[in-house]
Amino acid sequence: MLDTTAPRALPLAAGIGFKSRHFAGLIEAPGPVAWLEVHAENYMGNGGRPLAQLRALAERFPISVHGVGLSIGGERALDRDHLARLRHLCGWLQPASFSEHLAWSTHDTGFLNDLLPLPYTAATLTRVAVHIDEVQTTLGRRMLLENPSTYLAFADSEMAEVEFLAELARRTGCGLLLDVNNVFVSATNQGWDARAYIDAFPLDAVGEIHLGGHDEDTDDQDRPLLIDSHGRPVVDPVWTLYAHTIARGGPRPTLIEWDTDVPPLPELLDEAARATAILQAAEVTR
Repeated sequence: MLDTTAPRALPLAAGIGFKSRHFAGLIEAPGPVAWLEVHAENYMGNGGRPLAQLRALAERFPISVHGVGLSIGGERALDRDHLARLRHLCGWLQPASFSEHLAWSTHDTGFLNDLLPLPYTAATLTRVAVHIDEVQTTLGRRMLLENPSTYLAFADSEMAEVEFLAELARRTGCGLLLDVNNVFVSATNQGWDARAYIDAFPLDAVGEIHLGGHDEDTDDQDRPLLIDSHGRPVVDPVWTLYAHTIARGGPRPTLIEWDTDVPPLPELLDEAARATAILQAAEVTR
């Protein structure tokens, strides 16, 4: 039976997002994979194969739970039923980490199947901080908040994204999940400096890093437009930005995020091995 009394911390190595098609391979030959991430909403049921697989994996790997449905930035109150199911999941699984997105997905009584951006204002800051406090109190654990991928900026924003995230961490005690691909996507789409963003980021608050792929397109004015698709390998400029991040802030548990057009497990293992090599090189030079 799963020991729920001593959750394992995420190691300073690379993990991958779990997909059911990879279950047998991960049990038999996990290669360089040191930990796994699962999406919370896929495991909030009362039984069946998904929960059986998760219990088996949790015997072998530290698990990070990543939520996509809390709508932390939404104007309405958090969904109490959703929170209760999330608390139940974290209660029996005792994951090494729980994270959510700086985004909103709800409007009136509806739920939108997207992670939508927020204006960075004092009012938004207060609302998100209240929601984070509620989540952390309900779960009895610190959560990590992920920086978004964005395609536009709000004219009424009163502060930079980095400033907004840093203040949320200060007010609530939450940690941060730094998605390096999201930084690259947003910087390209909006024309700002991705490295300067990393240099200003409160790296001491970062408990986890995400790396993923994106699709390339152009907008109506033929300017580059990147779409955060999680459906391709990590591109070289993102690897370079990741290495810069690790050099500045030190090694952090790093996830290879691949959610669409998921490849065979060996391709994910190759991406994980590349991340682990950067982490190990940083350890040697520190």
